[in-house]
Amino acid sequence: MRFIDQDEPSAPVPFPVIGELTHRVDDDRCTLRWRWPEGIQAVYIHKSPAGSGGADYQASVPPAGELRLYTRDEYKANNGYHDRIQEIGQLVYTVYASWSEQGDTLLARQHDGANRTVASTGKAKIYYSVREKNGLFSKYKTVQITVTAEVPVAKDVLCYVKKQGGYPADREDGTVYPFVTPFAAGRNVLPVIEVGKQDHVRLFFTDGPKYGHTYVLIPE
Repeated sequence: MRFIDQDEPSAPVPFPVIGELTHRVDDDRCTLRWRWPEGIQAVYIHKSPAGSGGADYQASVPPAGELRLYTRDEYKANNGYHDRIQEIGQLVYTVYASWSEQGDTLLARQHDGANRTVASTGKAKIYYSVREKNGLFSKYKTVQITVTAEVPVAKDVLCYVKKQGGYPADREDGTVYPFVTPFAAGRNVLPVIEVGKQDHVRLFFTDGPKYGHTYVLIPE
């Protein structure tokens, strides 16, 4: 099995491109439909989380074990391709036209992106709480952060912001601190930190536009 780009000298003419790829999400199922290239009887389908590099033609070739063979006959019988969704967030589906040549399986890697679609399966909820405890005669207080996530969350998704004299309104409104370990699905109680008595802490996404498509951050 190998990939072939449409600009390679050995690429067939016309190049077999997938077109009009669409998706529809219903509960826990995603249905893909597309226009088949003439003469192509099978495709390989790749699924990956959005933002992971996916199966873009400019990215590394996806492992063969992550590709699903799907024939034109199956497509006709099922009126499309149906995939059960167990993930939360955005998923990238890439459909590769496939054919055989001299005993080798070839997959068409097209440059126009028409064989890729991004499906949203909903947002995973991340709950957090910040508990403060003042020392009676101390200039400092302790802060305990708890994060409860529906799914595992990478450490670079969240950060906490500290501001003196009031609660920070956004990521830019104070001093930003990263987290050093990822969050497991379920309840994560973080080590206690010490801040000034006039300091206040809140959690934010490190990149709101990027991670806001996948998660929703909810204070408790």
